[in-house]
Amino acid sequence: MNKATQKIIPFNKPCVLGNELSALSECISLKKFSGDGPFTKKCQSLLEKLTQSSKALLTTSCTDALEMSAILANIQPGDEVIAPSFTFVSTVNAFILRGAHIKFVDVSPLTMNIDENLIEAAITPKTKAIVVVHYGGIACNMDIINALAKAHRITVIEDAAQALMGEYKGRRLGSISDIACLSFHETKNYNAGEGGSILLNDESLVERAEIIREKGTDRSKFYRGLVDKYTWADIGSSILPSELNDSFLFCQLEDADIINNKRRQIWATYQEGLQDLSRSETIELATVPDYAKHNGHLFYLKVKTAKVRDALIQHLKAEGIMAVFHYIPLHSSPAGIKFSKFVGVDNVTTDSSERLLRLPLFYDLTHQEQAKVLDSVDSFFRK
Repeated sequence: MNKATQKIIPFNKPCVLGNELSALSECISLKKFSGDGPFTKKCQSLLEKLTQSSKALLTTSCTDALEMSAILANIQPGDEVIAPSFTFVSTVNAFILRGAHIKFVDVSPLTMNIDENLIEAAITPKTKAIVVVHYGGIACNMDIINALAKAHRITVIEDAAQALMGEYKGRRLGSISDIACLSFHETKNYNAGEGGSILLNDESLVERAEIIREKGTDRSKFYRGLVDKYTWADIGSSILPSELNDSFLFCQLEDADIINNKRRQIWATYQEGLQDLSRSETIELATVPDYAKHNGHLFYLKVKTAKVRDALIQHLKAEGIMAVFHYIPLHSSPAGIKFSKFVGVDNVTTDSSERLLRLPLFYDLTHQEQAKVLDSVDSFFRK
């Protein structure tokens, strides 16, 4: 097959199980398209079951869920928030919008998660929250982080955008902190095209979260018959997703175990297929700690240098395989320089970000495509 006609293996394909059209058709027949309809409620109930969280509220994006969490954590101008720099901008933007200053700390080279042993050095009397990111669906060390937060009376927020169905010591990610945020963007394991959810494990936050999500009104209480009319009660925004999106999402959440098992199988195939290169220290692979059970969200490897990483990307592209790098560290970006400070030494974050490469991983990735990816990585290093 010549290169003009070879089949391209994309980096990602949004998951479609096949029953989404039926759910969309049902949604259309009900003629209820705006938020908090039957599909929204069914999704929220499923999420509470899947995550073991006290309350799930669907949102228009994980970004909106994070912005809600910043309000619920009562972030004020001048407060400090601790986070990893190796993450998407929404993780910290939500808190900067409330006037916070971000304190970045380094990540672990084994997991690319925030290094729990470096957090305490970044805590000051101004610290209001710690935001952890479960990178690739592999859990942070939550016992140490939660103990630190309790000792200093700090809110813990899980950015679990990539982490639905991941586990920490048998508990689902999203249920181990005060607040957690999920993403249902098309690049995630479970998708609604665009969408998200806030998970609340402190029941005292639920009523205010409902108000914030409903443009600052107590409309939810009105619909439950608790007030005879609804009114403006707090700050808020329009954060309810469409029933059309949620009907699509519902089908995937119903079969969450099927998707999770398939992605974990693909991850395991890559991990096993690259063991020789890992043992020879040609590449580094992610470590899944004993306390964690990942969800197969992404598969990455790290090579020796940025030059090797870029050459491997080009080699795979020539083979019809789309592989990509990931985050540029936030602390070195123009906004990061303005709104944040890196605490301690950047031993891992920048170095690893320049050497990290993600391989294609999506629900429909075939055995033949997985084999081709592995063969192509191997052929690059043999050359």
